Amino acid sequence: MKNISKYKIDKTILIPIILFAIVSVLTLYGANSILPSYMNDLMGKQIMWYIAGFIIAYLVMTIGNTHIYRIVWVLYGIGILSLIGLFFFGVNINDATCWYEIKGIGTIQPSEFMKIILIISVATLISKFNEDFPNPSLREEFYFLIKTIVIVLIPSILTFLQPDTGVVMIYILITLVMLFVSGIRYRWFAILFGILGGLVLLVLGIYFISQDLFINIFGTSFFLRVDRLLDWSNQSGYQLEQSLSAIGSAGLLGYGWNVNPIYFPEAQTDFIFAVFASHFGFIGSAFLLALIAFFDIRLIMLAVKTNKLINKYVIAGVTGMLIYQQIQNIGMTFGLLPITGITLPFISYGGSSLLSYMIAMGLIFNISNENMRYTN
Repeated sequence: MKNISKYKIDKTILIPIILFAIVSVLTLYGANSILPSYMNDLMGKQIMWYIAGFIIAYLVMTIGNTHIYRIVWVLYGIGILSLIGLFFFGVNINDATCWYEIKGIGTIQPSEFMKIILIISVATLISKFNEDFPNPSLREEFYFLIKTIVIVLIPSILTFLQPDTGVVMIYILITLVMLFVSGIRYRWFAILFGILGGLVLLVLGIYFISQDLFINIFGTSFFLRVDRLLDWSNQSGYQLEQSLSAIGSAGLLGYGWNVNPIYFPEAQTDFIFAVFASHFGFIGSAFLLALIAFFDIRLIMLAVKTNKLINKYVIAGVTGMLIYQQIQNIGMTFGLLPITGITLPFISYGGSSLLSYMIAMGLIFNISNENMRYTN
């Protein structure tokens, strides 16, 4: 255990998180009029999740990253077992079995925590590989990549079967970003993207040639997921149309807090940015985007300053995850990207996602504290 009183908290990271919390709570309260009646207490729940999140971040800081890195494979095993358990004990919500229901608390989504476990796991793999093979051959890199793919593939398959395609995309993105900064030869990325591109073209080819054949091969569930992804290409879909109307008509200052003239579903999660933009207009949206950009830049600067390689990889994974989700979530509210059900980090409602981000922030604060250890 560490005595964190000896360490400073990086206020340039902490203050944006506090501002995110304020934005999230205000937006959730302001969305009450377009939420179902059973969701009217989301603001209070989000406050409680934030309190729990800060407590968990504090506990992570107390434990210390070094100890967490040592037990990462235990955590990985627990994460895999929690994903498998969903097939037996999970609850079905909107045709997906992604959650455990805990009475008195709500639902817990294991895949959200698996994202953080995967970041630490891949960071540990990369760090050990670089220590063991300072100048790796192609063969050594190939075996390392196979090992990494297996580690990522197991939770990806389990999560895809829930089904939750959005989180699987995050798993893959996290891995690609961390491998990119690991120093392996770039030719592997060309090969990987070539294989992925070929698979995507094959799937889409079958989809457009014969939808009946597609369903026979991949099943109805996957067909509906692909169909939903393709809705954005022609700007179709009720959610997207309502989101564009809400953002486009808000003007410079917005309709005002708690004023919701346009309804759209999932206002508390997938389309929370549209709610915020509707309330506070262009100026409010520009402020939130600037805050997000500042926060991301601070994380990138921390990675640059950090000397410990495993810490660099952890920051790369966390930053890649956050930036991808930010771009994907905000982009889909404008119709620039397909609607995938990916939430806006720190802003959208969700206990599991928020707690997972705060675990990541605990790791980040520990890394930052290593640079500030003797300045207090």
